[in-house]
Amino acid sequence: MLLRSMDIARAFFFQKMRLVNEPFSSLMRYRDMDAKDLLIEELQAQLQSNQMLLKSKDEHLSRALAKLDEVSTQHVAVTEQFSKELEEKKHLIALLEQKIKRLLSSVRGSRQERINPDQLLLFSTEELQQVARELEDSAAEPQATQDQPVEEACSESKANTSKPKRRSLPNDLPREVRRYELTEDQRKCPCCGELRCEMGVETSQQVEYIPAVFKIIEHQRVQYACKKCQENVSIAPKPSQPIEKGVPGPGLCAYVVLSKFGDHLPLYREEDLFSRMGWLIRRSTICGWLYELGLLVEPLVMRMKHLILQSKVLHTDDTKIKMLDSGICREAKFWPYQGDWLHPYVVFDFTLDRSRNGPMNFLASYQGYLQADAYSGFDCVYTSGLVQEVACWVHARRYWYDARDYDSKRANTALGYIARLSQIESQLRSSYPLKNQQGERDFEAIAKARQQYAIPILDEFKQWLETELHGGRILPKSLIRSAFNYTLNQWDALCRYTEAGYLSFDNNAAERMVKYPAIGRKNYLFVGNQRAGRNAANFYSLVTSAKLNGVEPFAWLKNILQELPGYRDSEALKQTMAGKPVTCQELDSMLPDRWLMNHPECRWEIDSLRREERRRKEVRHRDLRNRQKRK
Repeated sequence: MLLRSMDIARAFFFQKMRLVNEPFSSLMRYRDMDAKDLLIEELQAQLQSNQMLLKSKDEHLSRALAKLDEVSTQHVAVTEQFSKELEEKKHLIALLEQKIKRLLSSVRGSRQERINPDQLLLFSTEELQQVARELEDSAAEPQATQDQPVEEACSESKANTSKPKRRSLPNDLPREVRRYELTEDQRKCPCCGELRCEMGVETSQQVEYIPAVFKIIEHQRVQYACKKCQENVSIAPKPSQPIEKGVPGPGLCAYVVLSKFGDHLPLYREEDLFSRMGWLIRRSTICGWLYELGLLVEPLVMRMKHLILQSKVLHTDDTKIKMLDSGICREAKFWPYQGDWLHPYVVFDFTLDRSRNGPMNFLASYQGYLQADAYSGFDCVYTSGLVQEVACWVHARRYWYDARDYDSKRANTALGYIARLSQIESQLRSSYPLKNQQGERDFEAIAKARQQYAIPILDEFKQWLETELHGGRILPKSLIRSAFNYTLNQWDALCRYTEAGYLSFDNNAAERMVKYPAIGRKNYLFVGNQRAGRNAANFYSLVTSAKLNGVEPFAWLKNILQELPGYRDSEALKQTMAGKPVTCQELDSMLPDRWLMNHPECRWEIDSLRREERRRKEVRHRDLRNRQKRK
């Protein structure tokens, strides 16, 4: 209580001290106040001071909270940024791992894109067996006309899986008989000493190799003159030669062309071969020969180009080749264009780059179907509406195959759909085999079967694609998204093969033609200039067209190089030099398919044998698959 009184007195004292500087009215007010009022006033002042202090602390706390919110927001943004960068890094790592895996597979792995077992979940065995039975029933009449039905081929393939037999040696080869006899002492009988008589001959055959040899042909042109008047001198004409005033004959020219563009030998290896044969021919000399021969055969190649542009469908692709240009190598392109069964030729085009000008110039007058990959350079050809795009299911399948490790479920599902479509095509090849080597088949029946069996699968496939793309979570730059985008963007072109039986499920025909310059560039590496590239395209056109039609290339090349010099003043050459299509028919007898009709003995036997082996292998695989399904 005493302390309380002292506090009140102290407060009263300080209060009086503050009143010294206040006005008189305030002093009068404090005079009437007692100790209690002064305490209330003091408490109010202290409360006001505390409120001001609290307000300042609230402001400080607000600033601290605002700064904390700012730091938290910045932290969230940084976290999101790092999460996004982490996802991008993971995606980049996945892409790089995929590229590394693809590179390793291309170097030392299998090139075959085998079906994953997960895809078998989409196969309906009963459905595929029903399709096979219906196709076999619908093709029963055409099969009856074939020399060898599929059942016989299956039994024949089984018989051929046994131990291989040695082929009999041809009778038309030169034959040398070497007779081995015993000496007179060896013929004496060990029992009685009499000479033993000949009772038979045991014969065995062996094939020996005699290296090729050069032969010099001496052309003697006899001159005639009148003995009486000593005038009117005449000389017997000499046949035109492939190279005017040149040393090589047609056979040597054909060998040089075929060795480089058919057997993929660079010129320095031909130089080695010639030196072993007894005559050294330098590669610079062979280059000069190839230049002259390229100009000689160009009218025939341009005639083939005019004919394939009349095809109902063309297959095309491109491959790179290096070209020397001012001391450096630039990347040029070969473009093969393969015609249909009525125009069974392949013409290669050479361009300095991969721009759209190459296809646009080559296909300027073409109307029909063009089967190629999804290269955007062909879009200018499709814009006219005269050329219809046909895409390749093998290219589409490759996108899904590459995405297996990224999204195995979706990738294997899509691969299953494509496998079902491929199974139908395999059955169609069995039910409607080729009628000739040019590729003619029962196109009407094939188109009808595709409409009946392939289109329902395509509709189901597209519905699945759209459902998964719009309903599922697919990253924009992922491999599986690329597969979805490629397939849907090319969908109309991918389904167009069902419109006609002569269209193909894939573009493997052009891929096989690309193989020839692709193998060649690994050996001879580059072409010397633009003219050399055009000449190489001409030679590839001749060699691949001969092989496509089953013509023995050397015999055909030798014959046309012997005949073409007589057409140096022809209309075909004039049209070629003027850059116009070769419409005249004077060179048609030299086309490989027509030439083979007049020279059936020059059929390419090894090619026929390989085709038969591939057919039997396909029959064996198909028969094996059918047995596995029945189990």
